[in-house]
This record gives sequence, structure tokens and C-alpha cells, in this order.
Amino acid sequence: MSKSRAGVYFLVILTMIFWGFSFVTFKIANESFRPITIVSFRLFVSIFFLFGFALLFKRLNRIRRKDQKWFLLMAIVEPFFYFLGEAYGLTMVTATVGAVIISTIPLIVPFGAYYFFREKLTPMNYFGLVISFGGVLLVVLTKSGGLAANPLGIVLMFVAVLSAVSYTLVVKRLTDDYTPITITAYQSFYGLLLFLPMFLIFEVPHLDFSHVSTHSLLAVGYLGVFGSGICFIFMAIGIRELGAAKSNIFVNLIPVVTAILSFFILKEAMPLLKIIGIFIVILGLLLSQISSLRMNRLSKKDPFRHIPNP
Repeated sequence: MSKSRAGVYFLVILTMIFWGFSFVTFKIANESFRPITIVSFRLFVSIFFLFGFALLFKRLNRIRRKDQKWFLLMAIVEPFFYFLGEAYGLTMVTATVGAVIISTIPLIVPFGAYYFFREKLTPMNYFGLVISFGGVLLVVLTKSGGLAANPLGIVLMFVAVLSAVSYTLVVKRLTDDYTPITITAYQSFYGLLLFLPMFLIFEVPHLDFSHVSTHSLLAVGYLGVFGSGICFIFMAIGIRELGAAKSNIFVNLIPVVTAILSFFILKEAMPLLKIIGIFIVILGLLLSQISSLRMNRLSKKDPFRHIPNP
């Protein structure tokens, strides 16, 4: 495996760790802020971070007029519908249950990737994916084999899943012409414009900073810089270099990270079943990528290159 391919795998895995932590930090932010307020603030933070970084290092591309519709569509599915589903869903289910529902994304993405881009997965990819998802189920199963969660919360989390799948397919279309940070910066910008009316009408009247904790403010900052900034940049690189289907297989790491962090931070239980599930998830991920590690080599293009965009 080349060093450049190893670097892309590292970025995608790091993204899943950061996103796994975001389910926990959302719960902390929700102690002081309502869901739409959290989303609006995190997008506001990410815009300053992303555009500042992109302009400083001259990595911001100009969007061609013909591509404006794709950027707008990307923002509609994620962050708008994704965050609406995730933010309200997480108020009704635990952080771990929310993370496991999100981990179903890799089950759906391959079908879309094959239909639109003719991306193919090997039998070992599918086998590893099934094994990994089985481990995910163990992470959230109760002793009796049930999964206790609010049905509406589950539905809202699946709205987030379908939005994330759509986002992946749109990003796949854009990554050949725009830098990952350009895609992510405009995603946050258009997303904030979509959320702004809801924030001004429904959220501003309920804002009371006198009861806001420092932990909640730090959680919002983390969600803005990492959850809505760095993670989407790294994921865009992964989608471009590994493909939509293979990069999303790693989403199954999210509930593993969330379960571990929820145990230490939110004091959620960590029974033996969860621990076994964590190891099975990792095994499944290794199996799903083994053929790629043996056979495929990353193309010579630099994943951090600045794409010419006159």
C-alpha cells in the first residue's frame, strides 16, 4: 500500500473518530441550546474557519455557474435535511443508538454509487460490510435483544441517513473540479442561509445566554470546527480517492467511537455485548478493505492539491 493511500485511509478513519465524538458533544450542547440553534451556531463557526483557512492558503475555487445547482442541492440534503433529522432525532434517542442508525449509510451508498457512477464492490467488500454492521447491532442491543428507542427519533435519524447518502453522491460529482475545502466551505455557507429563517423566527426568542454553560459553548465550537469543517474536508478527500462506497464503509466506526466516549463522558453502560460488537466492527472493516489494500493503488494525484479553477 502506498504512503498516499495510507494517508487517505488515516484521514477517513480520523473523520469517523471526530464524528463519533460529535454525537456526544451534541448531547452536551443540547443542555444549553435547542437543536436549530446548535446547527446554526456550528455552521456559523465552520464558515469563519473554512473560508479563513481557504483564503489564507489560496485553496478556494470559484464556483462555475453551471455547478451552482449542485452546490445548492448538496446544502439542501446536508446540512439542511441531515441536521434537521439528526438534531431532533438525537433529542429522542441516545447518542449510541443515533450513531448506529447513521452507520447504516454504507448499506445504501453502494447502490447509489453503482447506479450513478458504476462503482463496484468486491464480494469481500460486501462480506466485510455485513460483518461490520452485525458488530454495530451488538453495540446497541440490550440484554433481551431489543433496541429501546423513540420511534419518531428513529425515523428522524433515517432522514439524516438518506440525506447523507445523497450528499455523498453529489460530492462525488464535484470532487474532480473543486478542492475539498471549497466544497465544504460553500456547503456550510448555503446551509446557514437555509437555516437562518428558522433560527430568526423560532430560536432567537428562546435564546438565554445567562444559562449557557462553558461546556455547551465548547461543544458548539467543536461541532463547528471539526463536525462541520475538518470532517467534511477529509470525507470529500476520501470520496474522491477511494470512491463513494468504500469511503462510507468506515461510517461503521462511528457507533464504536460513540459507545466508548458515551461510557466515559455520558456514563452510558458498556456491557460485554458492546465490547464484542466493537471488535466485530473493526474485523468487518478490515475484511471490507483487504482486497483494496492488496490490489489497488492510489493514483498519483495529490489529495491536497489546489485544483485550477479559472
